[in-house]
Formats: sequence, structure tokens, C-alpha cells
Amino acid sequence: MIELKSYRDLTVWQKSMDLVVICYQLTSQFPKTEIYGLSSQIQRAAVSIPANIAEGKGRNHLGDYIRHLSMANGSLKELETHLMIVGRLGYLNLSSG
Repeated sequence: MIELKSYRDLTVWQKSMDLVVICYQLTSQFPKTEIYGLSSQIQRAAVSIPANIAEGKGRNHLGDYIRHLSMANGSLKELETHLMIVGRLGYLNLSSG
């Protein structure tokens, strides 16, 4: 069994940090009119995911940890919804080439 010394050892935290970077890269391609709209919402939701995982892991009570994981999951669902809206609006050209 692997000993977790820090939230940084959690694979879910590491992957969610990667997701933040991807979201910032994606939103940089949005129309400038979305800087305070979808861009901001996507960035905020993405950042909230690893932040809640880290905060929950830093708590001394299992219930607090589970609550923060639930908040991270909620932010993930929010982010998913925002990205679906982006797809419907056609803000990103995701074709290869």
C-alpha cells in the first residue's frame, strides 16, 4: 500500500491540476466577449476541483474530507456543463490538423 503524505500524492489531484491547465488553454481561444462570461466560469470551476481536494485532504476529519470531495465533484459537473455549452456555441475548433 502506498503511503499518502500529501494531497499532491493523490492521482485525482494531479489529474485535476492538468485539467486546470487545459481549461485555461481552451478559454484563451474564446472570443474576447467571453472573458467575463464562460471563460471566467470555466476557469473558476476548474480551479475549484483541485482546490477542494487539497483543502479536504488537509482537514483532520473524514467527514470534512468527504464533503470537500463532494464539492470537487460538483465543480466537475459544473465544468462539464460549461464545456457542453461551449460546444453548442461552436467556440472551439476541435478538429485535428
